[in-house]
Amino acid sequence: MSRKGWRQEAGEGQKPQPWVQKQLFPVKKKKSKKGNTLRETSLQQEGGEGVQHRTRPGGSWGPEPAAVQGLGVQGLGIQGFGGPGGAGLDRQPGGGFGQVEEVLKEAEGPSAYPDELGPKHWSDKRYENLMRLKQEALSYAREQRAHYILYVDTDSILTNNQTLKFLVAQNKSVVAPMLDSQTFYSNFWCGITPQGYYRRTADYFPTKNRQRRGCFAVPMVYGTFLINLRKEEAARLAFYPPHPNYTWAFDDIIVFAYSCQEAGAEVHVCNQQRFGYINVPVKAHQTLEDERVNFVHLTLEAMVDGPPMQRSRYISVPPKPLTKMGFDEIFLINLVRRPDRRQRMLASLQELEIAARVVDAVDGSTLNSSDIKVLGVDMLPEYYDPFSGRTLTKGEVGCFLSHYSIWKEIVSRGLERSVVFEDDVRFEVSFPARLRRLMEELEGAQQDWDLIYLGRKQVNAEDEAPVEGVRNLVVAGYSYWTLAYAISQRGAQKLLAAEPLSKMLPVDEFLPIMYDKHPNEDYKRHFSPRDLLVFSAHPLLVYPTHYAGDSNWLSDTETSTIWDDDSKQTGWTGSRKTLRDPRGGGGYLRSSARDEL
Repeated sequence: MSRKGWRQEAGEGQKPQPWVQKQLFPVKKKKSKKGNTLRETSLQQEGGEGVQHRTRPGGSWGPEPAAVQGLGVQGLGIQGFGGPGGAGLDRQPGGGFGQVEEVLKEAEGPSAYPDELGPKHWSDKRYENLMRLKQEALSYAREQRAHYILYVDTDSILTNNQTLKFLVAQNKSVVAPMLDSQTFYSNFWCGITPQGYYRRTADYFPTKNRQRRGCFAVPMVYGTFLINLRKEEAARLAFYPPHPNYTWAFDDIIVFAYSCQEAGAEVHVCNQQRFGYINVPVKAHQTLEDERVNFVHLTLEAMVDGPPMQRSRYISVPPKPLTKMGFDEIFLINLVRRPDRRQRMLASLQELEIAARVVDAVDGSTLNSSDIKVLGVDMLPEYYDPFSGRTLTKGEVGCFLSHYSIWKEIVSRGLERSVVFEDDVRFEVSFPARLRRLMEELEGAQQDWDLIYLGRKQVNAEDEAPVEGVRNLVVAGYSYWTLAYAISQRGAQKLLAAEPLSKMLPVDEFLPIMYDKHPNEDYKRHFSPRDLLVFSAHPLLVYPTHYAGDSNWLSDTETSTIWDDDSKQTGWTGSRKTLRDPRGGGGYLRSSARDEL
């Protein structure tokens, strides 16, 4: 057990890394519309209640990023606190913080705590400083007779501009909005032992996954929470010094949880709405770059079910330099009538600093039977979907033609190495770095290759042979999906040489035939040679954003019409291709890289 008094269980009990800060925006007294004087750094709610807001600068806002307008209240004043490293930061990092420096131009101070091992190490002095700052904020709020005080850590990213209004309406002593993350980590514990350690309970995952919704009593919240100073028990709450009877770990969130227990102040977490996100904290030995990578991944995950996060209008962010990761071209296939997918993928690639070229997909829904014949498309005579028994759909024809056009371009332009993305990709953490490392090791091992799956659905349960000298690469077996793959010049030539348009079947059935791993011998006899050298990343580097049955799932290949009969509609219910892998390959905590968080 660590000195901090908590342990990590699938990301649940992990301690968030708070930021320390310095006073930023002193707010002068002013008159409300009703003529009542608002106290410094207080907030005038629509009902006339003053709210003390202590914030750690640097957090991002969603649709309403403005400090004064946000969170569903009016007249918000902000005042922060600081420690070593200047305003807004624990330390004075070099480079990469230009947007913060616009606010913190004159910040000066020591760059580290004397007893810390690194920038992400939480030493006793750092904990003590943070607890003193929180206590200073609490004391100030009481002196000003504020009714509420809201604490917001920098790694709390609030995207719901009604969060504060919602929390006030709950009328709880201490209440937190449940924050989502890219793992099972969140900003609350459901259980705590008599010694102050994390205790696993049956309630955590149903709460975190919103299988049960409401405001629930919990022993601890952190990251973002509201204290109702009008409650009698709130007068007994403290962050520093710890309670005289305190024997638990010297840690700000545990000290406050104990204070709540002793004061009889009930703590609640609410998950009825999506309020925002919290970054997964890194370990003491990790770096600020590791934290940056985690934050990038968090922004990508947030875009899967919502719009891209909007940066504050008050800061400027230099454009990210985009690269092709050592490839000759990066292709993104997208239907023009799916602009939401295009926007999300381009925003995701921008965050990952990847330069991609959009290829307008062939829209199968616009093709009639005559159009398909003119294009020289004919179905493989024996082909039937392995689950539903249907033949080829127009959506599958459009999908195949889209990939086919890219293979032709690769050959005509002489591109040696390319990557192809479809528009429903969910990236794994550190995607660019992991792909670069994979390709470097592949080259170092002098391993020939034609195509590498970056995302797929493995059909057979047996293990696939690892590639000697290349970590995280296996010889691909029978697979579904063409989410993302790397392809070589030779690989594209082989696929075109097979002349697949005149004997078409879905593209994710065609590829396994070409590397001779398809189980249907009748299909395979139409194609020769079947010598495509195909491998797969393992663990996978991308997954689908959604699966069949998910509320936001959409497929233009499964839900379509039969390729030569416009009157026959098809759906996904007969096919298991688009279902989540029951072995867990498409789960939320999928790879070892994520488990390490």
